[in-house]
Amino acid sequence: MSFKPFDPHGELETYQHHLPHWRQKGVTYFITMRLADSIPQSKLREWEHDRRCWLQANGCGNHDAFQQLPEKLRNEFHRRFTQKFHAWLDAGYGACWLRRPDAAQIVSEALRYFAGSRYALGDFVVMPNHLHALISPVPGHELKNITHSWKSFTAKQINRLLNHTGRFWQAESYDHIVRSVEQLEHYRQYIADNPIKARLKEGEYLIGTST
Repeated sequence: MSFKPFDPHGELETYQHHLPHWRQKGVTYFITMRLADSIPQSKLREWEHDRRCWLQANGCGNHDAFQQLPEKLRNEFHRRFTQKFHAWLDAGYGACWLRRPDAAQIVSEALRYFAGSRYALGDFVVMPNHLHALISPVPGHELKNITHSWKSFTAKQINRLLNHTGRFWQAESYDHIVRSVEQLEHYRQYIADNPIKARLKEGEYLIGTST
């Protein structure tokens, strides 16, 4: 896939709901989409409270303040919050609908459908209750619209397959702008290793490579 890293001097848009989101044109993102029941609400509320308190205690009212923290503190943040969040996903909470090969295939086909026209799609993995992917939107297409399209289509198809009703995906996704070639390789390796770390068997996940 084509790759453009984060430009620290370039124009940047930021917004936040439960998670922070940074947007910059032309860059590559590492994204995580999770099923609605993939993390127990009690754990999530505790995580959000602890994260908010940590940021306030370290004077991080916005993305600029966070970036100005010493590297040691930024690494501590990612150990305490980013890594914990992904470890909970790998623990296999919830119904894990995507463990079914036919459901995972629906997701894989949706990710590939507009690859090359609306975005460049890098490596991805469909796990039992979440997915990770590398993606570079092309001009004129926003990441939030791309992920919304994926969620809307796959939720309808998989709910029909499972005879299931109710919310399928968590509304908010995690996304991170890839900073460097080294970080891109880190995320590619993370995607490849994720099923191994989660101790999944063949057929319980689906790996895709760059298109």
